[in-house]
Amino acid sequence: MGFLLSHYCCFLCVIVLLPVLCKCEDTFTHSRATYYGSSDGLGTPTGECGFGEYGRSVNGGNVGAVSRLYRDGTGCGACYQVRCKMPNLCADDGTKVVVTDHGGGDDTDFILSQRGFSMLARPNKTADLFAYGVVRVEYRREDSQEWRSMRKSYGAVWDMSNPSKGPVNLRFQVSRGGRQKWVQLMNVIPSDWKAGVAYDSDFQLDD
Repeated sequence: MGFLLSHYCCFLCVIVLLPVLCKCEDTFTHSRATYYGSSDGLGTPTGECGFGEYGRSVNGGNVGAVSRLYRDGTGCGACYQVRCKMPNLCADDGTKVVVTDHGGGDDTDFILSQRGFSMLARPNKTADLFAYGVVRVEYRREDSQEWRSMRKSYGAVWDMSNPSKGPVNLRFQVSRGGRQKWVQLMNVIPSDWKAGVAYDSDFQLDD
């Protein structure tokens, strides 16, 4: 599969990645989680995953920032089942959280939106759980998306072997002047894509 970036300028060191399905994990990892505040309890549109407004409300606002699970941006969009470890306060199944940002602190792997953190609690126990601020949790990876790197073939053409079927989302990591950011293009390659065909993203990187 090849992809022609026909509109580009003023960018250095571009990394392109492609989402594919992954399998869920059977075992849980023990960690800690906290939450961040927002006016509506949802995610932030300025997260480092570059999802913009989509990152605020995806998965019903059950989103979060991660530290080591960020993996230089390749962990963005991953879904995790997270459940806290206080039986009197915590729901048995916890909640599913989508990674939309990078952040850490206080030995936590997850900084959840208020909506996501509240879903960890049993009915009528939300306020009690929030009072703790930081809670012990366990988590595991769920069926979701991960990102596969594409190889620069030549010029502005990128390719990869064994691409997934269906519509394709693309992400670019753009570096300039010591600063990096992610740019995400949703469904820019249609579900009926064909090898060797150039698809115009109608997207341009500029100053």
